[in-house]
Amino acid sequence: MKLLIDSNAFIWAYSRPMELSSAARQALADADNDRFVSIAALWEIAIKVSTRKLVLKDDVRRAMDHLALELLPITLPHARRVEHLPWLHRDPFDRMMIAQAMEDGLTIVTRDRSFDAYGVSLLKA
Repeated sequence: MKLLIDSNAFIWAYSRPMELSSAARQALADADNDRFVSIAALWEIAIKVSTRKLVLKDDVRRAMDHLALELLPITLPHARRVEHLPWLHRDPFDRMMIAQAMEDGLTIVTRDRSFDAYGVSLLKA
């Protein structure tokens, strides 16, 4: 399985793994699964840290390494896919992750119910 972890699930997986569903914990621990975090999620986290809405216990890079996550860049096909998404959800970071999942065949690890409307593959965080 190819997993794309959203920003909240990323924070929980590293700082408070028991916040995640057992299915999400198992999928993220399975070395046979490809695990990604989008630069969009890290950008969202950086904004929240800079505005003091979020305090991280550690460096994002260390968390990525600990969780064995690969960085998923934003590419032109991802940006083009966002152009064609219906306006069911207004969060630009979530919309990018939805586009990335659609474009790259990823399953998003999230609890955000607004993702359901897009028909993208989801694993409840």
